[in-house]
Amino acid sequence: MHRPTALGGALAALATAAAGVLVAAAVSTTPAAAATAGTGTGYLHTSGNKIVDSTGATVRLTGINWFGMETDNRTFHGLWSSNPWRGQLDTMARLGYNTLRIPYSNDALKPGATATGINDFVNPDLVGLSPLQILDKVIDYAGSKGMRVILDRHRPTSAGQSPLWYTSTVSEATWIADWKMLAQRYANNTTVIGADLHNEPHAEGTNPAATGACWGCGDTARDWRLAAERAGNAILGVQPNWLIFVEGVSCPSGGLSNVWDNDPSNDEDCGWWGGNLSKAGQFPVRLNVANRLVYSPHEYATSVYRQTWFDDPSYPANMPAIWDKYWGYLYRQNLAPIMMGEFGSTLQDPKDKVWLQNLMAYTGTGVIGMSFTYWSWNPNSGDTGGIANDDWTTINQAKQDILQPYLIPAAGGGGNPTPTPTGTGSPSPSPTTPAPSGGCTATYKQVNAWQGGFQGELTVKNTGTAAVNPWSATWTWPSGVTLASGWNATVTQSGTTVTAAAPSWAASLAPGASVTVGFTANGTAAAPGAVKLNGTAC
Repeated sequence: MHRPTALGGALAALATAAAGVLVAAAVSTTPAAAATAGTGTGYLHTSGNKIVDSTGATVRLTGINWFGMETDNRTFHGLWSSNPWRGQLDTMARLGYNTLRIPYSNDALKPGATATGINDFVNPDLVGLSPLQILDKVIDYAGSKGMRVILDRHRPTSAGQSPLWYTSTVSEATWIADWKMLAQRYANNTTVIGADLHNEPHAEGTNPAATGACWGCGDTARDWRLAAERAGNAILGVQPNWLIFVEGVSCPSGGLSNVWDNDPSNDEDCGWWGGNLSKAGQFPVRLNVANRLVYSPHEYATSVYRQTWFDDPSYPANMPAIWDKYWGYLYRQNLAPIMMGEFGSTLQDPKDKVWLQNLMAYTGTGVIGMSFTYWSWNPNSGDTGGIANDDWTTINQAKQDILQPYLIPAAGGGGNPTPTPTGTGSPSPSPTTPAPSGGCTATYKQVNAWQGGFQGELTVKNTGTAAVNPWSATWTWPSGVTLASGWNATVTQSGTTVTAAAPSWAASLAPGASVTVGFTANGTAAAPGAVKLNGTAC
């Protein structure tokens, strides 16, 4: 993600939080089991313009970006909030995001790198862990929910993005070595499906003195297509099962046009940073392992920069041709799959809402549509905001309403929440349908405990024959135990009784479906007692 000027760009504004007090801790990681359903089985590969699983079934990645590991914090943003990290992943999965794109910088991978900005009261299990150890935990938990993970080399250092894949302080050799390390680290974990090699390569310098990333120019120091081949093949030498995600450039020449030099021969049509794949058909990325290449353009709205096409009198009817020109032709000509790695907007400008609606329609519906990872979960993305609101718990319903029809939940993601009509608020709930007598079960898992508090998950399953809409679960705690935070529901406490009311985006609990309500609490750890679903004891 970047904030461009007329022909270039700069960084998105990112918030930084103060770190909590850290103490030593240890963690062990276990490779996640193969994902199923919405994200397929086993490792993924490509077939024409489709991504398919180990059985040949078509998979559509409908994901979201959760950034922070590329910044000075060197770990996920929002860990400073009152919503535990697992609660945030629970919400992403429940909303239908089946893939997590994780940006990082090489700074976060260095020995001795320290993660900051962690609320140690809410996330005690992350205290003292390195950025890579926290990444391990996020990957493991995402995998347990059936989600897939794409790793994104977003920046060479936390200081900012770079037009080329290397800088004076981070060499190409370091870039490739770090990728090989990550490929080896997650070699046996089918949750991690691939590498987005370098974020938003782009033009720098003015033509004919271009110094930025070009496509097909043949200069090994600047040709992003050749660099992607070198890195992609090095990764596949370590982990041949990974997908290799290759972004575009901004200007194929790698330089910005000088429209005042009276020389139109070196002027060209440029797109978003990372968004211009217009030369990939002529100069495709060649990998040593077949069926591993996915092209991954970026696409943004007027909240990022007011490109000329937004002011075309025919807008938005002009947009499909523009998308076709820059990257869509690769999909339409069955040359390779498309996975839009970033796209997003604040939706503050009416044109942005139209843009997002039309872009999603362009990607297609159902499992055969183009894959994508929305930018972003984070509310602190300066030019786009996020799906999460500033509390990192509630969601931006206006954005979610537009994306919802295109989301394909992973197995374990909690089911696809009922979408609300585009452009409206939460739907009016249907009349409450109590669960039949004996029609629910409840299981409890204590996730963590510390002096003065604990974290838990209560899973309630509707074993009746009718949907419960809207659902509401209640339980009791011993005197002295008080609620600190909750997620996947609106959780409140009165006396010793706790109520978890259905969120608007998942009001109905179908027969056989379950919901997991997460919480942190103050006091001595205690399992919920007298659990009820809409008044019926479980």
